[in-house]
Parts: sequence; C-alpha cells; structure tokens
Amino acid sequence: MSIVTDKSNFGNFYRPILAWLVALLFFFPIFWMIFTSFKTDADAVKPEFLFFFTPTFDNYLNMTDNYDYWRFAINSVITSTFATTLALFVGIPAAYSMAFNPTRRTKDVLVWMLSTKMLPAAAVLYPMTFLTKNFLNIFDTHFLVIIVLCLINLPIVIWMLFTYFKEIPKEIIEAGKMDGVSTWGEIKDILIPLAWGGVASTALLCFIFCWNEAYWTVRLTTIDAATLSKLIEGNRAPEGLFFGRLSAVSTAAVGPIIILGWFCQKQLVQGLTFGAVK
Repeated sequence: MSIVTDKSNFGNFYRPILAWLVALLFFFPIFWMIFTSFKTDADAVKPEFLFFFTPTFDNYLNMTDNYDYWRFAINSVITSTFATTLALFVGIPAAYSMAFNPTRRTKDVLVWMLSTKMLPAAAVLYPMTFLTKNFLNIFDTHFLVIIVLCLINLPIVIWMLFTYFKEIPKEIIEAGKMDGVSTWGEIKDILIPLAWGGVASTALLCFIFCWNEAYWTVRLTTIDAATLSKLIEGNRAPEGLFFGRLSAVSTAAVGPIIILGWFCQKQLVQGLTFGAVK
C-alpha cells in the first residue's frame, strides 16, 4: 500500500513540473520573437546584446507608419473569415451526406479528399499563376485568395465534421424526417445545435490555418490582396533579414490569432474531445 501511495505522490508531484517544462519549451520561440521585436536590427544580431539591451518601440512604429500594417491585417481578416465561412458552407452538407447517407464509396471519397493534402503545392504553382493572370484575370484579388484557402482546408473541414456528425445517433435525424423536417431543416435545426462544439472547433482551426497560410498568399498576391504573410516576407532583402523589424511584424501577425485561441479555448477543447467519452 505504501509503495502505491509513494508512486501516486511521485506522479502528482512531477507531472505538473513536466507539463510546465513542455509548455515553456513550446512558448519559448514566441517569447524570443517578442523579446527580439524590441531590439534594433543591429542589436538583434550582436551577441553582446543577446539579453541586455535598450528596448525600443521603433520597429512597431515603423511597421504602422511605413509598412501600412492595418491594410495587410484587414486583408488577412477578410480572406480568413470568408474562406472559413465558405468551407463550412460546403463542408457541413458534404459531411452530413456522408455521415447519414453513406455509400460503399464514402470511405474512398474521404481518403481521396485527404490525399489531396499530400500534393506538393509547388507542382501546381505555375499553372495556377498562369491561369489566374492570363485567363481568369483574378490574380492578386480577395476572391482568388478566398477560393484557394477554402479549397486547401476543405478536406480537413469535411473530415472533422464527418467525425463529429458520426457521433450523433442516426435515430434523431430519422425522427426529424418522420416529422416532415426538410434536409436543410435537419442540418440547421437538429445537426448543428447538437454538434455545435465540433462545428465551432472546426471553424476555429480552419480560421487559424487560413490566417497562417503563407505559401499561397505570398505567391498569389502582390499589393491589393496581400495578407500579413506577405508583410512578413517583405522584411527580407539581399543584405539579409532585418530581425528586429521581422520579429515585430511577426508578433503583430500572430498576436491576434493567439488571443483568439485563448478566448476560444473552451470551445476548441470541447470540439476536439466531442464524442471521446461515451
């Protein structure tokens, strides 16, 4: 009995310490980015100013005065919000159909959709750029970025929603049909309220993926629809990286999404654990 008690006390003492160490390990790059953002570009690369330096807000002032930060931030909000909305608008009916009206090919379709995430983005960059510039004339537009962000995240959205919807008893949907509820009514009045935690977490993760997307937003935009990823990429020059300004821009870019994740962590955890416990 004493051995069991000792092991229990040992675990209760060291597990929180291990959890804190892991948390600090993951948070350290974010801390160092914020820490470096208060250095000048020259101090950021000097070993003698690694920890002790004179803080400055010039990087943030320069970002808002000369780099037009707010225009890039508004573009990120617009494209991420509309891309997430469009992905849910398409993904919810698709997941509903495959969860409650499956066929022999449903699993094959799901695997095929997920396999599209394995396609190298560089392989389709040139045809995408050529078509959007020369034929469709939508290069560097919000419409193009929204469509691309929606399509690259749609497989994950459908997979997550399909998993959540499968946990809902089919009898509830059948009862709605017997009462004469339309398909749209089943989705709007029955399915979404029952799986609201899963839908919310899916929307949040999709928004984060859209916000953080850099490859396509950098290469399919120049000025008009450029997002914060483009602003970060702009702090690169033949002379090298401007680490002070780059850290300030990166902090301003990830700050809103970190704050959003903090305030929505309850919905995120609820959605990610939806159906885990019977």
